[in-house]
Amino acid sequence: MRRMAVLLSGSGRTLDNFHQRIVAGSLAATIQVVITNNVRALGLEKARNYGYPAHYAADNAAVNAALANYSVDLIALAGYLKLYTPPQSLQRAVLNIHPALIPSFCGPGFYGHHVHEAVKARGCTVSGCTVHFANEEYDAGPIVLQRCVNLDLDDNPDDIAAKVFAVECEVFPEAINMVDRLGVEYFWTRSGQ
Repeated sequence: MRRMAVLLSGSGRTLDNFHQRIVAGSLAATIQVVITNNVRALGLEKARNYGYPAHYAADNAAVNAALANYSVDLIALAGYLKLYTPPQSLQRAVLNIHPALIPSFCGPGFYGHHVHEAVKARGCTVSGCTVHFANEEYDAGPIVLQRCVNLDLDDNPDDIAAKVFAVECEVFPEAINMVDRLGVEYFWTRSGQ
């Protein structure tokens, strides 16, 4: 069972998904704390309504200071829109989900709707999502799990976003369960990083 911190910047839809799956018993994790870099994030209010300790932290130092008060062995980036540098003890335990199939449409500037707009502009017939460990470089850590979605020729970026998010709701919890089962180091060793 993973003891998670959830970092978010927005609405908290991924937090909703995690919470529902924890309650249902299908996610091998507990949420110890939720932290946001956006004081107006709806996810902050949702976390409090769910009964999770929830904090606003403007930067890495503040996030890590808040984390120090909790027993955490996995950090889930759930729509956290800043490059995050964890404390040394959690350096290899930061899990992110990216709304494309890495190595496509990733790196600096490729987040959220920008990704789906780029997928549409390129004329892709598939997209998907990638759960990966985060390191000091955007979208460059070891991949845990990927899932593909088929796109229709007339899908717009909003359609693509909806299809990808539906798959993200399945894949992120599945990846956390894999990490719980296989351990964090398995993925770093497998990728040679």
